[in-house]
Order: sequence, then structure tokens, then C-alpha cells
Amino acid sequence: MLADHWEFMMRWAPTWATTLGDHRYDDRLAMRDAASIAKMDGEHAALLARLVDVDASVLSPADAITYKLLRGKLEAEQGLARWRFHEWVVDSSSGNVFGELSYLIESHIVKSADDARNVIARIRQGARLFDDTIANLATGLASGRVSSAEKVRRVVEQLDGELAKPVDSWAMASPAWGEREPALHAELRDVVEREIQPAAIRLRDFLRDTVLPAARGEAEGLCAIPDGEGAYRASILFHVGVAVDPRRLHELGLAEIARTDRELADLGKRVLGTDSLAATVAQLHEDRALYFGSAAEILTAAQFALDRAKAAIPKYFSVLPVTDCIMREIPSYEAPYSTIAYYRQPHYDGTKPGEYFVNTYKPETRPKFELEALTWHESIPGHHLQIALSQELGELPAFRKLDGSTAFVEGWALYTEWLAEEMGLYSSDVARIGRVSYDAWRASRLVVDTGIHSLGWTRAQAEAFMREHTALTPINISNEVDRYIGWPGQALAYKFGQLEILQLRSDAEQKLAARFDLKAFHAIVLGAGAVTLPVLADRVNAWIDQTRAPLEPNPS
Repeated sequence: MLADHWEFMMRWAPTWATTLGDHRYDDRLAMRDAASIAKMDGEHAALLARLVDVDASVLSPADAITYKLLRGKLEAEQGLARWRFHEWVVDSSSGNVFGELSYLIESHIVKSADDARNVIARIRQGARLFDDTIANLATGLASGRVSSAEKVRRVVEQLDGELAKPVDSWAMASPAWGEREPALHAELRDVVEREIQPAAIRLRDFLRDTVLPAARGEAEGLCAIPDGEGAYRASILFHVGVAVDPRRLHELGLAEIARTDRELADLGKRVLGTDSLAATVAQLHEDRALYFGSAAEILTAAQFALDRAKAAIPKYFSVLPVTDCIMREIPSYEAPYSTIAYYRQPHYDGTKPGEYFVNTYKPETRPKFELEALTWHESIPGHHLQIALSQELGELPAFRKLDGSTAFVEGWALYTEWLAEEMGLYSSDVARIGRVSYDAWRASRLVVDTGIHSLGWTRAQAEAFMREHTALTPINISNEVDRYIGWPGQALAYKFGQLEILQLRSDAEQKLAARFDLKAFHAIVLGAGAVTLPVLADRVNAWIDQTRAPLEPNPS
């Protein structure tokens, strides 16, 4: 069953398979036409039906966990797929064909002429992806489901910007291997110019002339589309891993915001001399000395923070990843529409390290005080430490090493922003303001995501809330809110997962007292891949019981 499931994953995600070292599908892209999606959904349903028929009661404890994780994963995926987001979502980053093809040139490692030919075959299929995207959006439009006008406007602007540039400047036409294979490079460039560029124009024109006039106005959340509540609850289950009522998440976010409001105001008074939360936020926005002056300055600071984190982790973790993490700059075609930073996991076959991408667009809008917390989250001890260790777990099934719960992955990364204080990584009280502001940012996600998709908030309401309660700059707030609109439920996983990990640690410290070992706790949390939060709780509680068992009196 596990082998068949993994084969299904590789066939339907061939570019991911390439990064994992499975090269059987190196000349293919994941198709997104209606017939292919229907076939994939049918195979997925058959896998789930087979799994349901397995008698889990006869499995070993280890296999029972794997069964529980795989069944939960397949059920959540099936629940999300039925809402057919691909038929109406338009986004400038997630699921964007132009960005996907641009990154493909970099992610598909070329060591031979055959590798280059596979890349060309994939890029050639890219024209079909543009046309399939048009067809899917037309289907959604006919059924009354359409993206918001602002989401569409941003993608049209993004495509306009790229189409105004010469093809030779596009990432997908400028591979690193071009000088080694000049004839194949010329063929690639020809494909991009003759096939991809016209396809991108067709998508741009369709979005501008057909989708935009019909797009939604201020009502941008899922609650504004037919059956949107069901789609949102499916999104929550998929990303958080447990079914949680949106209003409960909203109230949890408001409670966390009340706490971070107090912390931010107190820090502002002590560090900046301000007398209120509003005054603190205003000074953080307006004091230009707190902002970077150039892209080079951002990259230097990010590298310095990453190096310090690498040096510190042996004191707090008993197992360290073999795979390295490097810092990189977000590409120029993506940066104006992208979030502050993100992480890309290592290639499983060792051909690429983990990558911490930093946004240097308009450096004068990038706060210095946020950089350290950002680095800990995206690289070490955050995403890279957790994901690289997961890849290196050994005999676990592949889906447990290479895939997993969003709430675990993002909850861990947010936990490490807090852990970095204990590790002595923050270099100043100003950087600590960044940590608290980032905590407020993730708490605000609970409020804003549920506000937009369940309570009918507008984009303007969401941005105003974040301006009042975080020190994020206006450009970052604008891009963040845009992300929540286009990726419902994903932003909820961060704070929800962090609170669960912090609660499990607090329980362990209380129950084990002097026997609590932080390195051992981290080894338990990270030692089974990105499990769901209920499975993580089971693991931690079993470790607590095992650790304190010798303290129990001997009945004899």
C-alpha cells in the first residue's frame, strides 16, 4: 500500500520526483487539464478505499502510526480536492505557471546533454499548462466561481512586467548550463520565445479581458463563493490537521493578540521610549535608522544571522542534519509580489542544499529588527533543521520523511523564534521587538484568515488590523493579506502548531521536573517526521511516561 501510494505521488508530481532523485519522469510536468485531474482524483480515491479496508488493529505500533498518518493525509487531500480550487484561484505566487517554469530551470539539475533535453521537453509542455489554466478558469467562471479583482490584477501586472522584458532575461531561458550546451541552450530559448511567450500572452489576455471584468470586488474570502464555508473547513483540516471551528481560531487569535499588544508596548517603552502600542508601532514604521539601505546589506545581515545559528545549535540538539543550508535572494520576477522570505527544502538526492530565500526588493522597506527572527524561522533552527532531519530519518516510509503536516512544520519554525531567545541568538532588544512583532504577526493570521474567509472581512479591514497590531511594513502587510486570500487556511497552521508544541513542552517540564532534558525533548519532537499534532502529542506523552517510569515505587 505504501509503495503504491508513493508511486502515485511520483507519477503525479514528476518535478518533485526529480528533486528527490527519482528520474523516471524527468521529461514530464504535472498535467492540470480536466481529464488528467479526474484521473488523478480517481486513483487517489482508490488508494483511500484500499487503505480503509486494512485492519489497523493487527499492525505493529510503528505501522499503526504510519497507517493513521497516511489515512488522515489521504482523507484531508480528498476533502480539499472536491472544492476544485484550481478552477478559480488566481495567484501571483502559489500555483503560478510562469513562476513554476522559471524555478524549474534551477531546480532540475543538469549534468548531461540528456538532462538538458529533459528540461527542454518540460518547458515545451509549459505552453499546455498555460492553456490548461485558461480552460480550468473558464470552467470555474461558468459555474459562478471566480477570483477577486485584486488577485487577478496582481497577476496581470506580474505577467505584463515579464512580457515587457526580452526573453533572454527570463530565468527559464537563461539556464546555468547554457554555456556548456550552446546548441541545446539555443533550442531552449527558441521554445521559450515561440511557445511559452505566446502562451503567457494568452493567459494574460484571458485574465485581463475575461476574468477581471467578472471578478469579485471587496468580498474576497471563501465565504463569498458558493459553498465557501465547506471549502474553508476542508482547508483548515488540510493545513491544521484537526477539524477546528473558524470562530474558535478567531477568538484564539484575538487572545494571543491581546498578549502580544502588551509585550510590544512594554518593549517599546523600555527600548524606544514610547508610551503606547500605537506609538511603538509608529516609531518602528517611521524611524528610517531601523531599516536597511541596500539589498547587499540585507544579504550580509541574513548570512551573519544564519552563521550564528549554525554555531549555536549543537548545545540544544542531540541530532544535527548532514545537509547544509544556504542563504539566497528571492528572484526579481517574484520579489515584488512575494512574502518576506521562504525556505526550499534540499533535494533528497543531495544535488541541492536547503535554501533560505530573502526578499531584497525595495530594501528601504525591509526592517532590520525583523531579520533575526526571520532567519531562525526559515533556516536554523527552524525549517531547515526540521526538514533536513526528517529527510535523514532512515527507514521510515518516504511520505513521512518528505511530506507532512503544515501545522507541525510551521508550528516548529515559529516555536524556534521563541527558542532562539533561550539560545541567546538575539543580538539586541531591538531584535527582540522583531520577535514579539513576528509573534503578533502569526497571531494576527488566526484573526485575519478567519476574518476574511469566514466572517466576510475585506482586504482593507485585514490590512488595518495588522497595521494596528504588528510592526510589519505596509508592503509586507499587503503581500501577506494577499497570500491569505489566495491560500485559505494555510496561515492558521503557524500559531496553532506553535501553541501545541509550547504546551507539550510545558507539560513535560512540569511532569519531569529535574529529569526534563531539552535535547531529548527536541529529539522526540523531530524524530518521526512532520507528524500531525495528535500524533505528536502521543509521542511526547509516551516519552514523558517512559522517562519518569523509574521514579515510580517498586510494588515488590
